[in-house]
Amino acid sequence: MNFDYTDDQKALKDEARKFLTGCSPLTVARGVLENPAEGHDPVLWARLVEQGWCGAAIPETYGGLGMGYVELCALAEELGRAVSPVPFASSIYLFAEALLVAGSEEQKQALLPLVASGELLGTVAVSEGPGVLTDQAVAAQVIDGKLSGVKVPVTDGLVAQRAVVLAQGASGAGLYLVDLTGPGVSREFLSTIDPTRGAARIAFDGAPAELLGEAGKGMELLSRVQDRAAILIAFEQLGGADRALEMARDYALERFAFGRQIGSYQAIKHKLADVFVKNEVARANAYYGAWALSSDAPELPLAAAAARVAASAAYWLASKENIQTHGGIGFTWEADCHFFFRRARHLALVLGAPRDWKRRLADRLELRLAAELAEGN
Repeated sequence: MNFDYTDDQKALKDEARKFLTGCSPLTVARGVLENPAEGHDPVLWARLVEQGWCGAAIPETYGGLGMGYVELCALAEELGRAVSPVPFASSIYLFAEALLVAGSEEQKQALLPLVASGELLGTVAVSEGPGVLTDQAVAAQVIDGKLSGVKVPVTDGLVAQRAVVLAQGASGAGLYLVDLTGPGVSREFLSTIDPTRGAARIAFDGAPAELLGEAGKGMELLSRVQDRAAILIAFEQLGGADRALEMARDYALERFAFGRQIGSYQAIKHKLADVFVKNEVARANAYYGAWALSSDAPELPLAAAAARVAASAAYWLASKENIQTHGGIGFTWEADCHFFFRRARHLALVLGAPRDWKRRLADRLELRLAAELAEGN
């Protein structure tokens, strides 16, 4: 079985890299970092919309291009490599996927074409602060179609117009569609480690809410959405990890100390070799996840957890060792290393902490083993 990109997918990936090299150099991310109130670059976002990227994996029935999830993974990898400051992940990996997984036909027809065309920015509002997310930890409530509670942090919560919100209903936790520009919603800017992906504190006070999916099935539906998003984000992490490794390698080849390239010293060689190995493990898991996502395979939950754990570990190590390889200059604002460090930490937390995903991976491995043993008997 071949898990690599096809020639057409490689061509798409190459064109995406050329496009982002021209439109999304690190100076664009630096501009957002120095003026973090918007949390993204609207000009770059408009250019992505023009390219049709928002509708890459959305079916043609709902106004998308219907290219497929592997193509979307290729685009995600290049966006991660460029550390692009755009709300792509929130709107496409999470909001659009929530609609595809749980939305009614009417909801899909009404909203997905707007997402595909870039007219509508969406996000998912789940967290209510530190701690493991459980049914009991959800305090936000929907009573008689009105939502009250606080969600914090909400990635891209300042620019999104719609949100899928996890809240308690009459039958338990459920997912609800909320218009963030409507009544009963107030938003507040939050400072985070990665201002290039803006975050907000969103307070709901009687905001109109529309049920998404089956009542009381919020945690189950959210898990399915997060599994799909985890694979797509793993590709962003992989792209960033690869670029961080390249930056460290290039600097190690051009920087001299005691008359030698620092890359000739074993300490540097071993660091970069460790990063390379982590990246390749992450790549194998991400590609397996892309196959599972594109084919809607039964292995999807397990593949998603494996991709999430491996990619988070790889990006964290690559971003950290990139700074270490650059030495004292690597810690400075003027150097570009911190962009990857910031994004690595953000992406590692945006769907829940790595320890939570390690627990999911262990649980899902146990379930598979139990199923295999049952079949064997």
